[in-house]
Amino acid sequence: MKILIVLTSHAALGNTGDKTGFWIEEFATPYYVLADAGATLTIASPAGGQPPVDPKSEAADAQTTSTKRFYKDSVLIDKVAHSVKLSEIKQEDYDAVFYPGGHGPLWDLATDKHSIALIESFFNHQKPIAFVCHAPAALVNAKAENGEPLVKGKHITGFSNTEEEAVKLTKVVPFLLEDELTRHGALYSKGADWSSYTKQDGLLITGQNPASSEGVAKLLLASLKSEKQKP
Repeated sequence: MKILIVLTSHAALGNTGDKTGFWIEEFATPYYVLADAGATLTIASPAGGQPPVDPKSEAADAQTTSTKRFYKDSVLIDKVAHSVKLSEIKQEDYDAVFYPGGHGPLWDLATDKHSIALIESFFNHQKPIAFVCHAPAALVNAKAENGEPLVKGKHITGFSNTEEEAVKLTKVVPFLLEDELTRHGALYSKGADWSSYTKQDGLLITGQNPASSEGVAKLLLASLKSEKQKP
């Protein structure tokens, strides 16, 4: 299994002067779920090199077994620091793609032409595509082969309006993910704030928040295994 992981390159949290980036737990947990299952993983980002880390994801209350494992994993830390430029990535080289969240994707991956083209190509070639928390922002401008929004009519979740209100960033983000997915025709649903909630619609897999990252990774793994077993 060859899986691509796409991280944000966006570091500024709107005009607040604060920083954002990718959420460590949403990267580390799925990475290890997939790597421990034998997958070969490539890390990419729009700008290449070191993707910015959301400083809030380094807070003590955001740590898990996976993040602690990551902080001790010098090989993986170096791999992240040397992420491949998205423009150099080809869909044909991978079996699936996974997008971790953090607020960064709302700014760059939502409109990044290379990311959008990759998602459309993975989807059109019947390969699993998975997103967690704010990462479904990468889907909002992707189109299906018929020219309609890729999310239209699809059962999807992602960071909810109530969760965005809870972190007091409703007025900072460029759009509310729940509203934007719904506006593009997605059949959006959510679970309780901060609890694990995932949705799978065919090869499209989404998770609501950091607590959902492991669930999304396991669904992605199961999808890959079932695809491999098809004649």
